[in-house]
Amino acid sequence: MKLLLTGANGFVGQYVQAALPGVPLPDGLDLRDHAALTAAVAAIQPEAVLHLAAQSFVPAAFENPHETFDINFTGTLNLLEALQSSGFTGRMLFVGSGDTYGRVSEADLPVREDHPLRPRNPYAVSKVAAEALCYQWSQTSGFEIVMVRPFNHIGPGQSPRFAIADFARQVMEIRMGRRAPVLQVGDIDVTRDFTDVRDVVRAYTLLLEKGQNGGIYNVCSGREYRIRDLLRQLLTLAGVEATIERDPARLRPAEQRRMVASFEALHRDTGWQPAIPMEESLQDLLYDWEKPLQ
Repeated sequence: MKLLLTGANGFVGQYVQAALPGVPLPDGLDLRDHAALTAAVAAIQPEAVLHLAAQSFVPAAFENPHETFDINFTGTLNLLEALQSSGFTGRMLFVGSGDTYGRVSEADLPVREDHPLRPRNPYAVSKVAAEALCYQWSQTSGFEIVMVRPFNHIGPGQSPRFAIADFARQVMEIRMGRRAPVLQVGDIDVTRDFTDVRDVVRAYTLLLEKGQNGGIYNVCSGREYRIRDLLRQLLTLAGVEATIERDPARLRPAEQRRMVASFEALHRDTGWQPAIPMEESLQDLLYDWEKPLQ
């Protein structure tokens, strides 16, 4: 199967390349450049598409919502039009976000795909709009589209802009004597649903094969983890003792206190379930930071 992968150089994209070697990687593909994108798709003639590319950093979305919409919404429309003009008849997987649910009451946990969408930041709004666009095209174009709403990822190679990866970096810096034994954190008494990136990629490949056209699927572990507990586990795994200090600059307003989702629909249609235990994910994160800090 010839797969067109957008966002190939991102965190998840690198794992897709490892799982599916031989994926064509067009140089400098910019979703905002309609003409260049159309030419690239016509040259590749893909049989399937995994659309990962996005501006996904929430603070950047608040700083520049126009750019976020240009990439996430207009870029998706450009891709759909490029596929149509190339005569594409395969299947596309659109990667949205669990952030599109917005504030979810504890009574509604674990959140399922039929829960109302109440996005609370420009990134999530752009993903709601792009997902709606993809659903419309799944019903009216000559090709199939499956949509996913992934929740928090974890794994080696993740940017330290994300909390657990940043904690792993700080812990290893302490272990190697690069910083004082003080961890700078935000609000760590919230819970989140984390899935190892390698399990996420496995879900995506299964959905490309078995997902329903127009179907929407949560990609999650179905497990609720308190951030403080994961931080303590990192310290234990690394054999490090440290003081934890709250940094006001790391606090985000209107924080969802608890979050966990259901992958029942994904399991029903593909048989997928998470396979990599959290301890392995955290240990791999620590190993990943050891080399660059040596």
